[in-house]
Amino acid sequence: MSDLYTRQAALACARTWLDTPYRHQASVRGVGTDCLGLIRGVWRSLYGSEPETPPSYTPDWAEVSGEETLLNAAYRWLTPINEPAAGDVLVFRMGLNAPCKHIGILNSDDRILHAYWGKSVVESYFAPFWQRRHVASFAFPSLHSHL
Repeated sequence: MSDLYTRQAALACARTWLDTPYRHQASVRGVGTDCLGLIRGVWRSLYGSEPETPPSYTPDWAEVSGEETLLNAAYRWLTPINEPAAGDVLVFRMGLNAPCKHIGILNSDDRILHAYWGKSVVESYFAPFWQRRHVASFAFPSLHSHL
């Protein structure tokens, strides 16, 4: 499980991405990012290089492939948790039987930070719309183990 220091560092970093324009497959703070790009950017800030290079993907990749690519990657590199706290990663399924294809960071009990399609990185209310689609929660690996 992640420690408070790691959660605070992840959240502080994610907040610096606010207002970064939405750009599919991008991950450059202040220039452009998608939801995965936000998580990748936070990872780079916390640990250096990314643990793997994501494959090229189209906006409808999850519907076309039917595979849990995003969820499986989260399980490979993040720590599954039951009770997310501010600074933890949330994974969402946009359709009832569709693969997971959205990801964000919990900002507080009722707020999430995520790259919103067609807009930018925003802080949104963790409304029932998002709560119903929330599938899994993960902690970033402890920074203490990476020192």
